[in-house]
Amino acid sequence: MITIKNYVSVDTVEEAYDLNKKRNNQVLGGMCWLKMMNKDVNTAIDLSKLNVKSIDEDETCFRIGAYVTLRELEMSTSFNEYTNGGMKKAVEHIVGVQFRNCATIGGSIWGRFGFSDLLTFFLSLDAKVELYPTGIVSLKEFRDMKVNNDILLSVIVDKKPLKVAYQTIRNQSTDFPVLACACSNVDGKYNTAIGARPGKAMLVEDDNNILAEVNEETIKAYSEYVMNRVDTISDSRASGEYRKRMVKVLVSRCMKEMEGI
Repeated sequence: MITIKNYVSVDTVEEAYDLNKKRNNQVLGGMCWLKMMNKDVNTAIDLSKLNVKSIDEDETCFRIGAYVTLRELEMSTSFNEYTNGGMKKAVEHIVGVQFRNCATIGGSIWGRFGFSDLLTFFLSLDAKVELYPTGIVSLKEFRDMKVNNDILLSVIVDKKPLKVAYQTIRNQSTDFPVLACACSNVDGKYNTAIGARPGKAMLVEDDNNILAEVNEETIKAYSEYVMNRVDTISDSRASGEYRKRMVKVLVSRCMKEMEGI
């Protein structure tokens, strides 16, 4: 059970940051995971007065506020059009609609959970995060940063020529993924994010230009290339060996879906 002593709805990000620097204070989001912890919170920090609750689009990028829910991402016409339906596919199996109406992208990305479909999908899109006071950093860099007192304000996806496909293996439809895979071609460059290893998602890029020409033979070679570069381990859901073998399967499926083969 989580116990909260004080609650503050901040008016500025500077106020949120100052409060968050104090021990036992906590930024609130959808509370889907936080409420399940055994934790005493001195001051709960609510960011809802800040401009972090919308999906903003201009000619160059999508800027997704930290308080945007997974359901809003799932139902976003413009972002799903940009991702060829990949965004919807990446979140539609997360627990249920009621949960997705509460869970936020900020909490999902900030947690850098190994099981995160969101981290896997956005990593493949070459996304960035906006942090206060650090500024804008790549999601790949953020994934490896130590947890600090920064405030996550938004996730940014630049508009570039994009193809993307998302596949997971789950023991049942609303369970955590046993393995997650997002393959993409961002502005002519292929990469693959593998999540639920069960460690946090890692990115494999086509540095050897295996996919210079895309066909069944090169997809097979690229699938093996990714498989050999991804570390997997065992847990209660699956063995590391099984996950290793399934990396090759999911990469192949994603590539064929993405390229219409």
